[in-house]
Amino acid sequence: MAANISIIRAAVRKDLHDEDSAAYVWTDAVLDRHIGRAVTDYSVADPLEVKSTLTTTAGSRDLSVTALVPRVDIEGVEWPVGAFPPMRVGFSLWADTLTMDVVAAPSSVQNAYVYWLKQHTLDSGTSTIPAADDDLIALGAAGYAALDRAVYAVNKINTGGGDVWGRYKAFGDGALGQFRAELKRRGRGNAVRQRRMFSTDAPSIFEQSRVKY
Repeated sequence: MAANISIIRAAVRKDLHDEDSAAYVWTDAVLDRHIGRAVTDYSVADPLEVKSTLTTTAGSRDLSVTALVPRVDIEGVEWPVGAFPPMRVGFSLWADTLTMDVVAAPSSVQNAYVYWLKQHTLDSGTSTIPAADDDLIALGAAGYAALDRAVYAVNKINTGGGDVWGRYKAFGDGALGQFRAELKRRGRGNAVRQRRMFSTDAPSIFEQSRVKY
């Protein structure tokens, strides 16, 4: 079972050797902010795959995707639904309006499937991040926290010596380097996604004019 943010926060404190609750270097709020940054980075590389059903408006090719949040990207649109193989359509996106690239607009209220990529959730109660990647999130968050502290420690009087900021920076650079290397390795552009239903070369409106719905 995947961890919630309190468990990830505890792992970050362990990585940072900041486990003395009577004298924390980083507050919970600060660590949670850095965990959020790591989750955002992770979501760009390995987002959550979601299928949502939207409804068309008679006489319009537009679909509102306002409810599809937090959105990383939209992979494909299927309309009309229920055919096999699926009837994918080309589309364009401007702000929160998706326009289907079809010759004839839907003549009535119909379902359309939108396949999209969503940012992962990690909060006090839930997580959509696979348990196997909890340590990766903690690593990225620890790196961000250490670099943040390094900036703060510059020109400060530190009980750990004048090079405290340098040690924080070295740790942060190393942790973020490992984190980003792993995200790059698993990034969507570096792997064949066998679950992908739609090719990137969506048919043009002219090609679709030859398709009977």
